[in-house]
Amino acid sequence: MRKDGAKIVYVLLDGVGDLPHPALNGLTPLEAAYTPNLDLLARNGAMGQVISVGRGIAPQSDIAVFNMLGYSFRDGGYVGRGVIESIGCNIDFKDGDLALRGNFATVDDSNRITDRRAGRVISQEEARAVCKTLSENIRFSDPDASVALEPTVAHRVVIRLRHNRMKLSDKITNTDPAYDKVEGMGIAKATTGDMFVQKSEAQEDTAEARTAAQMLNEFTEQVVKLLKDHPVNRARIASGRKPMNCILARDSGNRFPSVQPINEKYGMKIGCIVEMPVEVGISKVLGMKMFEAGSLEDYELKARVAAKSLSKVDAVYVHIKGPDEFGHDGDARGKKKNLEDIDRRFFGTLLKDLAGVKNPAIVVSGDHSTPCVKKAHSDDPVPLLVSGSKVKQDGSARFTEKYGKKGSLGLLMGAEVLATAIELVG
Repeated sequence: MRKDGAKIVYVLLDGVGDLPHPALNGLTPLEAAYTPNLDLLARNGAMGQVISVGRGIAPQSDIAVFNMLGYSFRDGGYVGRGVIESIGCNIDFKDGDLALRGNFATVDDSNRITDRRAGRVISQEEARAVCKTLSENIRFSDPDASVALEPTVAHRVVIRLRHNRMKLSDKITNTDPAYDKVEGMGIAKATTGDMFVQKSEAQEDTAEARTAAQMLNEFTEQVVKLLKDHPVNRARIASGRKPMNCILARDSGNRFPSVQPINEKYGMKIGCIVEMPVEVGISKVLGMKMFEAGSLEDYELKARVAAKSLSKVDAVYVHIKGPDEFGHDGDARGKKKNLEDIDRRFFGTLLKDLAGVKNPAIVVSGDHSTPCVKKAHSDDPVPLLVSGSKVKQDGSARFTEKYGKKGSLGLLMGAEVLATAIELVG
């Protein structure tokens, strides 16, 4: 560990960026929220804006977080979210397999998607029962093909396709119409009107790509048939909930990633507090020491563990999921309230627990924007705050998009943020 230099808590608020909303009198959730602790940090620091992945790109969380930790993959070669989530949930995966991220979704008889997340509220028991049925009953036309499924959190599931005689290509299109894949990166599409489950197509003229696309299409067709009258869905419909009768797949990958470990990259020990499978996968890939801190909304515990962890590491990265969920739901008031909870329970606790830490610094930003008016990730910049005793104050009064836009740090790319912050805080 470094003997000198600031101890850094680096917080990414998932989907924190937003746009003015009519339900909040034309304010963003950050502007409307009462956030005295974040505002105190803003007054004692400097602000800026961040484009996490690239101009015009509405990124998924995986590639956005990699960028916000300093890994841009500008030369291509990203392995895809499916692989990262498979690593995060310890699914059996080897080079040549095909891993994909899946969403349990609700479709009608014409495969029109009526809810991309099947109402979002899905218990582990429901997800595991459905995946057990699928694993036991799906049969491919090719006897050398097989599938494994691992439900993770709520509507999320990891899919692993395997062929015994060939390595599958990842050059196939998604069945999820809401996302494109560009150089391995998942990019949210601007969609309007009805969406239908897409047929996967090979993107190169090889047996490995054609086989992979065919396997994914056979998988999707059988999922819809097997889940149409599944007991779990009969119970969900009877209780007024949406059935989880389809799986939308995206972000295929067929190899393990190879990257420089984060401690080596920055010359310091960096730990993390993460829960979601994709963030766990990123942490494993980068070699970060993980600290346990309860469930998603255990904000006080996360703050206490973050402060305490600085006796073992030079910096700790904390990923807080909350704001993104409300953005996807279009719930501006809910996002405002969630930000107030995070400010009071996480940042309020953190500031108290850092009182005994020598030369602490706090860096706050987001992995991407999830505007409530769009109900999806967007390419809008996110605010950035760097606060510490060695940071020159720039007159920022609040942690909001507007103060970020006029802050002294200017506009940064995501891959520049952590290195810039480390330099600023000494």
